[in-house]
Amino acid sequence: MNNWTTSHDRVLAQRNAEGWMFLIEAARDLRTTGAIAPSGTALARALTDPVRAQAPRPLAVLEAGAGTGPVTRALIPQLSRGSRLDIVEANPRFAARLRHLVTTHPHLAARPTQVTVHQTYVEQLDTDQRYDVIVSGLPLTNFTPVQVERIMARYLELLHPGGTLTYFAYLGTRRARALAASRAEVRRHAAVDEIMAAYQRTYATGRWTVWANLPPACVWHLQRPLVSAEHPEPHFDGARR
Repeated sequence: MNNWTTSHDRVLAQRNAEGWMFLIEAARDLRTTGAIAPSGTALARALTDPVRAQAPRPLAVLEAGAGTGPVTRALIPQLSRGSRLDIVEANPRFAARLRHLVTTHPHLAARPTQVTVHQTYVEQLDTDQRYDVIVSGLPLTNFTPVQVERIMARYLELLHPGGTLTYFAYLGTRRARALAASRAEVRRHAAVDEIMAAYQRTYATGRWTVWANLPPACVWHLQRPLVSAEHPEPHFDGARR
C-alpha cells in the first residue's frame, strides 16, 4: 500500500507540475501551445489507438506537437521491439522536458535509441523516414490556413501508403471564437475548418468524441491512400490564403 501511495503521489505531483508548465507556456503563446491544460488520459488513449491496434508489429511512429508528454507516455509502452518513435516539438522548454522523459522512462532503459526528440517544426523535419502512424497534437485551429495546408501536406508526405494520421480538435471552439474574437479571427478559423473538412471527407476512417477531457475533444483518424492516383488532393473551395 505504501508503494502504491508513493507512486500515486508521484504521478499527481508530475501532473500538477505539467499543468503549471502548460499554463506558463500558454500565457507566453496560446496560439502555438494550443490549450491551457495537457491532454488527459482518455484523449491520449484515443490518439494512440492506431499504434495499439497494430502491436506487436514493429512500427515507425511520429508524434508532432508533444507538449509536456502526456501522449508520449501513452505511446512509449505500446512500442514493440524494433519500433521507433520520433517526437517533434518546437517549444524549447517542452523539448527539454521530453528529452528528460525519454532518458528516464523505464520502458526505454534497455533501448534508449528507440525514441528521438527533434526540436523543430514538423514542416522542417529533415528525414527520409516514412511512418506507419503519425500522432498530431498540434493546435491546427490556431494556425493560419496556409500553415495548416503545409502541415497537412507534410503529414501525408511522411506517411507510408496506408498509414494513419490521428489528431484531435476541441469541441465548440468555433462558437466560442464567434462570441469573443474579431471578424478576421472568425474568418481565419472558418477557413481552417473548411480545409480540415476537405481532408476529412477525402481521408477519414473514423471519428470519436472524448468527453472525459478538459475541454472535450473530437479525435479523427485519417489514412493515406494505398494508391495516390485514385485519390485526388482535397478541394478547398477558395480557402487558400
